[in-house]
Amino acid sequence: TAQQPNSLTAQPPNRPPMTLRLLLGDQLHIRHSWFRERRPDVVYVLMEVRSETDYVRHHLQKVIGFFLAMRHFAAELEAEGHRVHYIRLDDPANRQGIEANLEWLLREYGATHFEYLLPDEWRLDEALRAFCAGLQGVTSAVLDTEHFLSDRAAVRRQFAGKKTYLMEAFYRKMREKYQILMEPDGKTPLFGRWNFDAENRKKLPKQVSIPPATPFHRDVPELADMIHKAGVQTIGRLDVHRFDWPVTRAENLQLLHDFLRFRLRFFGDYQDAMTGRDWLLFHSRLSFALNLKLLHPMEVIQAAVDYWESHQDLVPYAALEGFVRQIIGWREYMRGIYWAEMPGYRSLNYFGHQAPLPEWYWTGETDMACLRQAITQSLDRAYAHHIQRLMLTGNFALLLGVHPDEVDAWYLGIYMDAVEWVEITNTRGMSQFADGGIVGTKPYVSSANYIHKMSDHCAGCRYDRNLRHGPDACPFNSLYWDFHHRHRALLERNPRIGMVYKVWDGMAEEERRRILEAAGEVRRRMEEDGGG
Repeated sequence: TAQQPNSLTAQPPNRPPMTLRLLLGDQLHIRHSWFRERRPDVVYVLMEVRSETDYVRHHLQKVIGFFLAMRHFAAELEAEGHRVHYIRLDDPANRQGIEANLEWLLREYGATHFEYLLPDEWRLDEALRAFCAGLQGVTSAVLDTEHFLSDRAAVRRQFAGKKTYLMEAFYRKMREKYQILMEPDGKTPLFGRWNFDAENRKKLPKQVSIPPATPFHRDVPELADMIHKAGVQTIGRLDVHRFDWPVTRAENLQLLHDFLRFRLRFFGDYQDAMTGRDWLLFHSRLSFALNLKLLHPMEVIQAAVDYWESHQDLVPYAALEGFVRQIIGWREYMRGIYWAEMPGYRSLNYFGHQAPLPEWYWTGETDMACLRQAITQSLDRAYAHHIQRLMLTGNFALLLGVHPDEVDAWYLGIYMDAVEWVEITNTRGMSQFADGGIVGTKPYVSSANYIHKMSDHCAGCRYDRNLRHGPDACPFNSLYWDFHHRHRALLERNPRIGMVYKVWDGMAEEERRRILEAAGEVRRRMEEDGGG
């Protein structure tokens, strides 16, 4: 495994005019058209700054992962003959902000032109737009990142004049546009169906063996020490001698290859399954590389399609379609929602929830086995798969009535792949229904029944999944019914929820009272001492 490069800080050139090009930490796209030509009058700037480490409290592994990926990318650019100015976090000249560093470097190089790539986060898009508007004597330009398969306005444009967005319609349009998994006529999906999601919801049997995760161990004590000495506040845990995330394009191509060989076969069947046996199961772990643009979505999709075509006897089509849907459908769709609804989206709170996030979300110290597993894993690995995020940590926070701001901050900080454009739409939208239905058609909440159906957690839990109230009752059960009771006015007319209220109304009055009292006790305990 390649070691982190030495200092990459370039010396100012002797002759102007110069062009300064900014690369953000999630814009590591080596195949971008910028890099087709080696120009001595162009300097590429990458920087580690406190403005990016501190806007939310990040997992230590996430900060290290970004820094390592940026450093290796800068070294790759230099090796290919490009000029690079890399500012490390502990560089004495570092102004610790993107705009301040750019002002310094424009003066230092005597640059007459500045360019940057479209940021994927609204706050950086606004900041760089304002920065360029204030430049004097320096021209500027902004270019596309050449990464996504749809432009920022694609979702807004497709659903203009309609009451709701619909991912399935967007997904089908993308399939047709790029002719992915289509019949020769270009209009019909392979096997006559667009979506095989119904076949991808199985519980993991004990006899199915899970392949070990591809290792990418690195020693990072010096980098971790630099971050600590700089005063960056982080969360999570790390063995500094076993940092285990791939941070280069070559490593992530290996990860993709290993996923296709060892995991794609069962990805579809068990993508919603949860178990204490393993942290990765059959997921790809490619979202970090995709979100930093080390890999292009189309090359990932094409690799999966090519592998399936030559291994159809081994890989079910439902597995392939489900994987493709996550990338060409869900990922692109969420980005479109983000740009259609920001900046107002980040303040939506449909239910008016105000409760604090329980303290044990930061420690994993809870008696609920499912949440202990998901949170401990997140703290240890900066990773949890989508159902752990949606139906465990997100589900419980929604049932408890946690303020969406607190849920956003936790998800944005703790996960390796969390950048705002994808995090906030999944968290505030899909998980918390704080947008009132922009992303999802209903709140994704459940009692212990779903958790037992999709996991092995309940068997080892101190709480009884079958009880709704009492000291041994699973907290998910009383909170589930309490949530629907409290928000009946907002949810009762939702056609996907009507049956819940029929069951609730059919319960004896005394049973309903005991359930609501139990839920009140759970909420009181969580708010008073964070008890789980």
